Amino acid sequence: MTYRSPLLQVSGAVAADGLDSGVAAHYGNPVSEQRRLVDGSGWVDLSHRDVVAVAGPDRLPYLHAMTTQGFADLAPGVTVDALLLSPQGHIEHAFRGVDDGERFLGHTEAGEGAGLVAFLEAMKFMMRVEISQVTEDFAVVHQGTSGDLLLERTELPAYATTHGPACGVWAREALRIAEGRPRIGLDSDHRTIPNELGLLGHAVQLDKGCYRGQETVARVHNLGRPPRRLVLLHLDGSVNHLPPHGAAVTASDRVVGSVGSSARHHELGPIALALVKRNIPLEATLLADGVPAAQEAVVDPEIGLHVRPALR
Repeated sequence: MTYRSPLLQVSGAVAADGLDSGVAAHYGNPVSEQRRLVDGSGWVDLSHRDVVAVAGPDRLPYLHAMTTQGFADLAPGVTVDALLLSPQGHIEHAFRGVDDGERFLGHTEAGEGAGLVAFLEAMKFMMRVEISQVTEDFAVVHQGTSGDLLLERTELPAYATTHGPACGVWAREALRIAEGRPRIGLDSDHRTIPNELGLLGHAVQLDKGCYRGQETVARVHNLGRPPRRLVLLHLDGSVNHLPPHGAAVTASDRVVGSVGSSARHHELGPIALALVKRNIPLEATLLADGVPAAQEAVVDPEIGLHVRPALR
């Protein structure tokens, strides 16, 4: 089920499409909206995202055993990101959430909640956990510099009234891309491993016990040099279009990767995230859907042990 935000009725709201269908792309001025997010006065309606609840006395040990994240000692109110991997280490699900002392509430991309619930339900065995999709009850808002918040869905209109004009997802996406923060499903594909996105030490806890796919993550971590690397592309601003998701990235007429997400940043201009072959020189000029692009490393091509600071 796709949830259509009541904020789309606000004057000036322009609906987003694709993964963000159901909320506003912008409310008339994406550049101003970016600046409000940067200074902490803005927020973004993400009420289209799916929300999953994991309750029961064994919820934290269960999530600790199943995911890449450390949940064993998770304190209430602490937001964490987590991944579920295939046996080969490929990213299958991603979610972000917080435990309130009685249940963990996590949110994921729109349309992914049912699959996440089904996977967790199938693997719980004798664990005392209750797993459900609660998207109809909760809405996500991104509070700029303060991170994400889960509200009762009925509280969204009141939140919008008390917290001032919302910013659209275009503004959030531009800032996310500029910070090199990958969005699973846009900046990843069915072959992506966490090492390629620089997620070790963030969504992947390095010193926890076994979980599905850990062997691949640990092997690449210890030996270094994942097969691909996430890169920030600074696109030629004289070209009047952004490369779409999935567009080929080429070097010397050879396909070396693909574009994940792209946006127009209020200071950097047109930018994109792409997964490219690790051995492509950083100084090489690439073409993204034919648009010349300079590279800025997100994952160092020479260091497979890349560990990133906490990401909002």
